[in-house]
Amino acid sequence: MIRACFYILFSVLLLSSFSSFSQTKKELEQQRLKLKKEIAQVNSLLFKEQKKEKNILENLKDLNQKIDVRLRLIRTINSEAKLLSKEIHKNEKEIAKLEKELAALKEDYANMIFRSYKSKSQQSRMMFLLSSQNFYQAYKRLEYMKQYTSFRKKQGEAIVNQTNLVAKLNDSLLLQKQVKDTLILSEKEQKEKIESDKKNKERLITSIKKKENKYKRDLRNKIKAERRVTEKIDKIIRDEIAKANRLANAKLKIKPKNTKKNEFILSPEAKALAAKFEQNKGKLPWPVDEGLVTRRFGNQPHPSFPGISINSTGLHIVTKRGKSAEAIFSGKVLNILVTSQGKRNVLIQHGNYITSYNNLEKLYVKKGDAIKTGQKIGQIFTDKVSGKTTLIFVLYKNTTKLNPSSWILKR
Repeated sequence: MIRACFYILFSVLLLSSFSSFSQTKKELEQQRLKLKKEIAQVNSLLFKEQKKEKNILENLKDLNQKIDVRLRLIRTINSEAKLLSKEIHKNEKEIAKLEKELAALKEDYANMIFRSYKSKSQQSRMMFLLSSQNFYQAYKRLEYMKQYTSFRKKQGEAIVNQTNLVAKLNDSLLLQKQVKDTLILSEKEQKEKIESDKKNKERLITSIKKKENKYKRDLRNKIKAERRVTEKIDKIIRDEIAKANRLANAKLKIKPKNTKKNEFILSPEAKALAAKFEQNKGKLPWPVDEGLVTRRFGNQPHPSFPGISINSTGLHIVTKRGKSAEAIFSGKVLNILVTSQGKRNVLIQHGNYITSYNNLEKLYVKKGDAIKTGQKIGQIFTDKVSGKTTLIFVLYKNTTKLNPSSWILKR
């Protein structure tokens, strides 16, 4: 009876240890699937279009991004394989232990059956009862026989349960080994692809070095052009804040206390809208329904020329040709900037928050329009040289730029 209880307790502990493993394993599996999806996006959005030689820096940047995703995938596969190895080793030890205990159970049961048979051959149950000296002794003997029969039944059930548990663990072990073999093959495949990508990268770097000064000059000119557009947008926002505050002061007829320069004076409705915007931090939708981030927010070294840094005002998101930018929250169109190249930038106000949708070629909205969450703002421009369709998405609180990655949903 004690032995049977031990196996029930052991089974519970074993299953609980599996659940703690499975949670981590599940997270790694989800991460692996996410990275595989990201590699598919990189191939589809960055390498599908035919590229030209003069866009060689962009090609190198894209190749670096693909290599980086593949390396992250390999690290995840390694972590998953190591976890499986630990789990397989643990299961092998548990199976060996269970099989040893099962053998002991079977031996005990066999001895018990043999003793029972021997007892029956010497004296029948009825004779055993009739030979009792009094009624009380007969009753105790009868109870003993019932308990003995019950114990034999439980021993038999314990053997069946133990046998089933060993079989399940063996099946689980076989499946784990198959999964591990698949992961090892996947890791080998990714390593082979990385080697191919690295050879392509070396060829690109060799080509770049031949005209390094020219590429650096072109890059610096591009960075300056981006900075000029950013400065124009920043000025538009400051002007719009000043204009809105003059109107607010005129309505109030007195200047509100504790107002700072370049900050919106908010009406109760605007305050409520801004509060809702803040409440949705981390849950706001993406400005495109499908896309891949190719440049993140903040200062960062250029992927091709580490000596040159880039100050990214927002997220550069590459999407499919013909896709439209979509509003991430309700608001109104504050202003629209048209660059000298004809590209449009739409600013949408959400209380004292502003979202900026840059690099559009067609617009579906105009200044002053009320906008709803998910509404299409305009079609995103597709570069003829790179073949890329890139949205530049920037987020402001008044005039301060924020990291959009902290506000939109994780993908």
